[in-house]
Amino acid sequence: MTAEGPLETALPEQDQIRFPTRDLVELGVAYALILATIWTVNPWQRLFYWVAIAWIVVTTWTRRDSWKALGLGLTGLVRSLWIVGVAAIFAGLAVYVAYRMQTLHRLHGPRPLLSHLWGYLLWAVMQQFLLQIYFLLRLLRLLPGKVAPLIAAAALFSLAHLPNPVLAPITLVWGITACVLFLRYRNIYTLGIAHGILGLCVAVIVPDAIQHHMRVGIGYHRYHPPEHHRYPVDHRNQMDQRVSTDAWVMAAAPTRRS
Repeated sequence: MTAEGPLETALPEQDQIRFPTRDLVELGVAYALILATIWTVNPWQRLFYWVAIAWIVVTTWTRRDSWKALGLGLTGLVRSLWIVGVAAIFAGLAVYVAYRMQTLHRLHGPRPLLSHLWGYLLWAVMQQFLLQIYFLLRLLRLLPGKVAPLIAAAALFSLAHLPNPVLAPITLVWGITACVLFLRYRNIYTLGIAHGILGLCVAVIVPDAIQHHMRVGIGYHRYHPPEHHRYPVDHRNQMDQRVSTDAWVMAAAPTRRS
């Protein structure tokens, strides 16, 4: 490690090459499409969702970066596994406290538990793809210094979780932490798994009356507690009724050239 510090030395040479106009356009359009998805209802929500996916996939693919440069390879995977362990310990303690305080509850929705777990872990990895690979790497080329890009990326991540009073502050803290760890280890898989563990923890320990089933944007305002004892819950039109943190899940990592 040199005197420049861990964040500077963690950046591959190609990340330090600046293309301000292209980076700004790609980042701005992607974020605008994400916000449009979060704050609209169908049919516009579905349209913005798929346009966002197409934009993110195409603009990522055309850069022709290697898996290693993007953090999609195996570099740093073993060395960063401690992050998953810390997240699991923290979540276990939080669940125990929630159990003692009688705020522990089951996950929302009719899907089986295993489907919930695998689905959310996959979505969490996708969110880390957006936060670190799509936003952070561009901000590192757009903004000076080492701190400003980290804070900006975390702020964008947090703002996308408004107006949820639980997720917005948590994602700000996690966003900064995850960006620092990404630059240290250059791997999104451990960060995605840790994100999934912590996200599921929040979902079961914070009362639904506060976090509204992890919804954000217009979905948070349109939330209505299901009246289990009077009416069955209608799951037929859920995408039109809510937008959760999955709004950040716009695209999985496309196939790259190593």
